[in-house]
Amino acid sequence: MNSRTIRLGIMMLFQYAIWGAWTTSLMPHLEKLEFTGSQIAAIYGCLWLACMIAPFIGGQFVDRLIPTQIFLGAAHLLGAACLCVTAMQTKFLPMWTWMFLYSLLYAPTLPLTNSLAFHHLRDAEGQFGRIRVWGTIGWILAGWLVFLIRTTWHTETWTTRSDLLLIAAGLSFLMGLFCFALPHTPPKKESSSPLAFLEALSMLKDKNFLLFILCSFVVTTELQFYYVPTAGFLRDLGMSEAKVPAALTLAQIAEILVLIFLLHLSLKKLGVRKTMLIGILAWPLRYFLFAVPLLPIILASLTLHGFGYAFFFVASQVYVNEKATDDMRASAQALLTFFTLGLGNYLGTLFTGFCMDYFKRPEGMAWTQFFLVPAGITVVVAIVFLFFFRDDVRPEKKA
Repeated sequence: MNSRTIRLGIMMLFQYAIWGAWTTSLMPHLEKLEFTGSQIAAIYGCLWLACMIAPFIGGQFVDRLIPTQIFLGAAHLLGAACLCVTAMQTKFLPMWTWMFLYSLLYAPTLPLTNSLAFHHLRDAEGQFGRIRVWGTIGWILAGWLVFLIRTTWHTETWTTRSDLLLIAAGLSFLMGLFCFALPHTPPKKESSSPLAFLEALSMLKDKNFLLFILCSFVVTTELQFYYVPTAGFLRDLGMSEAKVPAALTLAQIAEILVLIFLLHLSLKKLGVRKTMLIGILAWPLRYFLFAVPLLPIILASLTLHGFGYAFFFVASQVYVNEKATDDMRASAQALLTFFTLGLGNYLGTLFTGFCMDYFKRPEGMAWTQFFLVPAGITVVVAIVFLFFFRDDVRPEKKA
């Protein structure tokens, strides 16, 4: 690896370590602040709401005005400040406001780190996967960093401030400084349209692609039943709050193994359709196992995240790339991102919060009934996908 490739890998490591430091384990802190399930979901939903707005704005900045690495550095430094303020809030509305401001800064950095990496890789198709995997490694390292800090200083006992958001702020500050050392990436000579993804709407006339988008949207909504409440779920099963972030990294470890060793093999042997079907089925299987309140079974089921994420979401990106024409691939990927990372995650988070309130009992959360909701919905999606979706990409694309 040359120096440029190493810098791109470090960029991905910090980019996803920031996110991983807080997103899977923030719920117990919000419960200490006596936030309702809907309020907790609204806090989590800030990022998904921002993902529907900010990437297009950020893209226009780097297309027209400033180099990508400068925008990334400024966004992460300002984001670190917003995270510090967010961490100190104890009331819902101020916390939501500052979290949303932070999300508006972080959301555009997700596609921009990808575009910067693609810009500087000679063999993007062959090299990007090896660069992007450092993002997942960063997510894992962040979980273990939280575990180390909590077991050393017991910061999980804080009630007037969030240790997770402060750790994320520190990582964001380091990322902001590091961005100025990234390869120079000047504005493009030709600017893209801020609504370029709308070009792909014509693809929805294809019934198979429309069904694929609808299934992707619904599956994404149910993904939030994992991200939002799992930390509280593990705590209720007897795991100490300090150990939860490290335990949840089992999902990302499995994701790395599946991406490296199984996804390519499945796509080659089974094809896109069967691979995505296996990915869909991984979600209800995990939720059915979550409905069995035994900690060893729950921890083992976390590894299904690797199949659910890689076999469905990554394979979905492969399908869209095959389905779209050469002049519409970027727009088609943007459309998929909007309906999943943006709209699907946002509405799914709100739905998760509603269910958290609905299944909350005086003696605690009715976890079994709670997890049967996403399990049932994803089973229905799998059945619809199995009987009605056809992998009908153009023959020349498959050759």
